[in-house]
Amino acid sequence: MKKLLFTFLILSNMAHGQNPNFKPSKVSFDDFEQLVLKVKPYRNERLINLEDFLKMSKERNVIILDSRSDFRFDRKHIKGAIHLAFTDFTQDNLIKLIPDVNTKILIYCNNNFDDDEIDFASKISKPKTALSQFAQQEKPIMLALNIPTFINLYGYGYRNIYELSELVNVKDPRIHFEGSVVKK
Repeated sequence: MKKLLFTFLILSNMAHGQNPNFKPSKVSFDDFEQLVLKVKPYRNERLINLEDFLKMSKERNVIILDSRSDFRFDRKHIKGAIHLAFTDFTQDNLIKLIPDVNTKILIYCNNNFDDDEIDFASKISKPKTALSQFAQQEKPIMLALNIPTFINLYGYGYRNIYELSELVNVKDPRIHFEGSVVKK
């Protein structure tokens, strides 16, 4: 009977994603989900257009943070932006880069720029091509680095975050870029 109960407990734990032979990872979808729910209304108040983004970028104690890959940042980024790839986001790395959690942080990503699919490739997940004319077309899923960047900054204690919400053509004369592929 004990052996049967033990087997039942092991199978039950495994069915719920728990394996008694392994330590659980340091991942909590529930924590992330709770943070998303907390951040959502806050983020909605901090979405800004390009004009406001550019005005804020000239204020004191303001940084533009680019969290794209090292490769993309090195090639082309908003002039004056600082960089920390999202894959390197840790509390220690952020504090080294932005020691004052009250610093105003402006963020952007690939999906904010149009007409440059090399350095600002869209993160949109497009629906699969319909197999027949009668198949219902799925809506594309808008994926972007802005959202996890915003959520993680907030989770690490930064509250003075603003996000560019406008789609800007890379040839817009109001915006200036720098990097290895930008002509000087």
